[in-house]
Amino acid sequence: MNTPLAERMRPKLLKDYIGQEHLVGAKGSLTQMIENGVFPSLIFWGPPGTGKTTLAKLLANEKDRPFYQLSAINTGVKEIREIISKAEYSGGLFNGKSPILFIDEIHRFSKSQQDSLLNAVEKGIITLIGATTENPSFEVINALLSRCQVYILNPLEKKDLEKILIAALQKDSYLKNKNIEIKESDALIELASGDARKLLSLLELVVKTNKSIKISNDLVFETVQTNTVLFDKNGDFHYDIVSAFIKSIRGSDPNGAIYWLARMIEAGEDITFIARRMLILAAEDIGIANPTALVIANNTFQAVKTIGYPEGRIILSECAIYLASSNKSNKAYKAIDLALEKVKQTGNLQVPVHLRNASTKLMKDLGYGKGYQYAHDFKNQFVLQEFLPDEISGTKFYEPGENPRENNIRDFLKNRWKSKYDY
Repeated sequence: MNTPLAERMRPKLLKDYIGQEHLVGAKGSLTQMIENGVFPSLIFWGPPGTGKTTLAKLLANEKDRPFYQLSAINTGVKEIREIISKAEYSGGLFNGKSPILFIDEIHRFSKSQQDSLLNAVEKGIITLIGATTENPSFEVINALLSRCQVYILNPLEKKDLEKILIAALQKDSYLKNKNIEIKESDALIELASGDARKLLSLLELVVKTNKSIKISNDLVFETVQTNTVLFDKNGDFHYDIVSAFIKSIRGSDPNGAIYWLARMIEAGEDITFIARRMLILAAEDIGIANPTALVIANNTFQAVKTIGYPEGRIILSECAIYLASSNKSNKAYKAIDLALEKVKQTGNLQVPVHLRNASTKLMKDLGYGKGYQYAHDFKNQFVLQEFLPDEISGTKFYEPGENPRENNIRDFLKNRWKSKYDY
């Protein structure tokens, strides 16, 4: 049986759809929309495996509309215009049943591709349903976003995933003849992480690769460990690969970084996801040791969003090698966490009077700003004064790391502050 279980289990009727009660439950937003005969263009925003594609198909079926599906990964303006022409020719605009154009991963569309949809959406030639895993406020152009209702799909809850498991065992023609016994479902639920497709892919893999029909947590974990490559190729369980990639860069091993980068690229990982992870790492693990790393990582993020695959792999490779070969410091990361913890412990301490902004005469009369010394009026643009509340005066949040740049910072601070910054 070549069709994946997740596809075989895709519901055919809206009443069989599991999860997203806030949308399709008795009082759900989409339920009310259907009952009221309203059907605007929509954007479904949510993580993978939460039912965005399924819901779009079910809505088309419920409203008896022609359904066209495109993927932003391999679609250009030409394909969009062809579907719009078909929609115009079919006359849906006049019979009130305009075709539904479903675009998966609409956040990957360029501005020009999104612009090509505007006229057809505005005139009602098509009803657009876009699916995205990214915040549409950032990834969908305002002109298109303003013509769509945005609905959020949440990761499926444990009870939803359990229902999907039971339904698969009872309804799938292949599984129901295997007499499968699920002794423990915790591992299946945990590894699914709210993703129905991942859950069913894992269930199918466990059944096909083991003689035992009694599924336990240990069996599930063993199966995943021995089939990591298979899951990564299908885009599932990729977080272990991401973890290895990040730890290779943090550990200053460019060879390891490039290998795990290649694994992600080969598995079809979202190019902006990879770049975003490196951007975070540049701040968290390199930080003050080499501030240029953050600039390069940010430029990489912007560049790959514009270029995409396959050329984007070269930019990712360059960035990964640079970050892995850079000096490392997590001191900025630690400093902000220490400061946040101190804020939670001490609450809203008063701003010292000399640091307050005296923007009115009353504030000046109350002494706001009195005693503040303007650093630029002094030698080396520095003068000794306190910048913390009295209650935590002398607290150290930032401690320079052991690397050339932060050694210079340590010397600078000790030269200015003497014993106060005596690390």
